[in-house]
Amino acid sequence: MLIIKLAIRNLFRNVRRTILTVMLIGFSLSALIFTDSLVKGMQTLMIENVTQSLTGEAQIHQAAYRENFDINFYLKDGNEIEHKLRKDKSIASFASRVISGGMISSSYNVTAGGLYGVDAARESQLSKLKEATVKGQYLSGEAKELLMGQSMANLLEVTLSDRIVITLSEIGTGELTQALFRVTGIFNFGIREIDDNLVFVNIDKAREILGLMPGNSHEIAIRFTNHKDAESAGSKFFQTFNNDETEALGWLDLNPEIASVIEMSEYSSLIMGSILFLLATLGIINSLFMSIYERTYEFGVIRAIGTRPWKLTQLIILEAFFLALLACFFGMCLSFALSQWTSVHGIPLGEIEISGIAINNNIKTQTTLTQYIEFPLYVIALTLIASLYPARFAAKIAPAEALQRSL
Repeated sequence: MLIIKLAIRNLFRNVRRTILTVMLIGFSLSALIFTDSLVKGMQTLMIENVTQSLTGEAQIHQAAYRENFDINFYLKDGNEIEHKLRKDKSIASFASRVISGGMISSSYNVTAGGLYGVDAARESQLSKLKEATVKGQYLSGEAKELLMGQSMANLLEVTLSDRIVITLSEIGTGELTQALFRVTGIFNFGIREIDDNLVFVNIDKAREILGLMPGNSHEIAIRFTNHKDAESAGSKFFQTFNNDETEALGWLDLNPEIASVIEMSEYSSLIMGSILFLLATLGIINSLFMSIYERTYEFGVIRAIGTRPWKLTQLIILEAFFLALLACFFGMCLSFALSQWTSVHGIPLGEIEISGIAINNNIKTQTTLTQYIEFPLYVIALTLIASLYPARFAAKIAPAEALQRSL
């Protein structure tokens, strides 16, 4: 208890130095927590932009379809697969799609693009196609309805109610077929590949044009009840639908570029934390050494009356420990206040484009209990490690030399 009292008293002998050191460590801790919260918020925003745009959290295809996206490789037993998905409690929603490339032409221009036949009701529960429709109306089930991206509409010089002719190749025969549609809605996903190249029609009409039977589809997009299931390759879902005939992939496998960006971003907190705590460590060592030099005479007296060196080591380490506790309290309070504000209002960073995906929403930080448990423990451990060198120096002070210094 005596050593504890001395450590606390020595800590406040020079209040200004103690406050500055506490602020140095505390700001480092708060910056680390805030950076980690920001990275988690950015990752969540990126994942939402990917999984809620069109990809979904997972997809099922015919085994050979993704090799060259040949329209002849379609799911022939789509109804059976949908029946299994309805019985799977881990599946929140799913939507079948018919996909084909073709020529999209208006009275003024023509462009190559992709046609997606979708089930309007199911698609609205899985992707944000309905929310992305900024002009006109979403698909209602009528045969000639068509949704088009704003950038494609500008290229073709069309607006709502204008006629569009789509030229496709029939499945099996390869013969060209044409179908007439009217633009009923214009969407803006914020993803260049979708806005520039895709149009959406009702799935029954797409099957009719391509010569598919009811229930046949090229793709079934999935959304899980627990989004973490999409990242578990060993889950029941992937084991069931990965076989010789079908292939099931999660969004990480479907978007390897985004997965790489997210993986790299996880190291940002580690890099920043290492830099900040390196500077904080130097500050701690400097502060403790200044305190030791000021008390060299006192340490000489303590050693002269028989105090053992390890007691002085204990004293310095305890001073560092209490210094770390004060810094952690300050840093946690500061980071909590900052993170709470930014978790509600977000941080406006303008528009950022990553792998063709435009992120223009405010990034809202995400705080976790782990950040306020693990990071402070790291700070305390690092402070104690940094105090070992000054403590060893204090323990080796020779009484005869120290007593030669004046008070």
